[in-house]
Amino acid sequence: MTVKPVHLLLALSVFVLSPAMAQNAAVVNGTAIPQARVDEMVKQITAQPNGPQDTPDLREKVKEELINREILLQAASKSNLAKNSEVKEQIELTRQNILIRALVADYIRKHPISDADVKAEYDRIVKQAGDKEYHVHHILVPTEDEAKAMIAKLKSGTDFAELAKQSKDTGSANNGGDLGWASPAAFVKPFSDAMVGLKKGQMTDTPVQTQFGYHIIKVDDIRPTKIPELSTVKKQIVESLEQKKLMAYQEELRKQAVIK
Repeated sequence: MTVKPVHLLLALSVFVLSPAMAQNAAVVNGTAIPQARVDEMVKQITAQPNGPQDTPDLREKVKEELINREILLQAASKSNLAKNSEVKEQIELTRQNILIRALVADYIRKHPISDADVKAEYDRIVKQAGDKEYHVHHILVPTEDEAKAMIAKLKSGTDFAELAKQSKDTGSANNGGDLGWASPAAFVKPFSDAMVGLKKGQMTDTPVQTQFGYHIIKVDDIRPTKIPELSTVKKQIVESLEQKKLMAYQEELRKQAVIK
């Protein structure tokens, strides 16, 4: 049996077009939705914390979502919304965000944080933290005279937590002036210097001045510093070092830029 030329051409065209058609998840009013777009959206969804598994059902839902988007996009195009000044500005901002994220990802990929970098930063943090942590309360007031008056009241038996309600530090005022457990490095130097000079249960006899005002400091307890293992904080250290690298990179680019 012989195949006529027209039938042979048709058979060949189907053979050639089939792989190309397989690359599309759907075609909406003649506009193709590439399968790669479905794959990328599924990848983004499944990569989220507590994201779903990559399943046929998820892929079908993603495909339907992309079809709906394409239908809406075509409707927006017919309405010439892309020419709207506000829409154009939003599109431009989105384009910028995408490019900046891509630049950041590319920079981090080309300048990775090494294990040696992480270990050095961990050692620095451990050294800075010191060997003791302090559970401390404080009262912050604007003037030295106010602080002295409060110290006198405290020495005469007034409850520390009650006076702390008048503290300028609103974050701790309603909690009796409680600052929780922290290492000396967590505070500005005048504060930490006064704090480490106190024993458990002691309070400063004189106001401690910092750039925030005048403090009355009371140490409730002292304990050895609890340092987490490197393995448990490695991710946070890497992220912190990446941020520092990116800030330095941004500063370098800014120095090179011509800004008028």
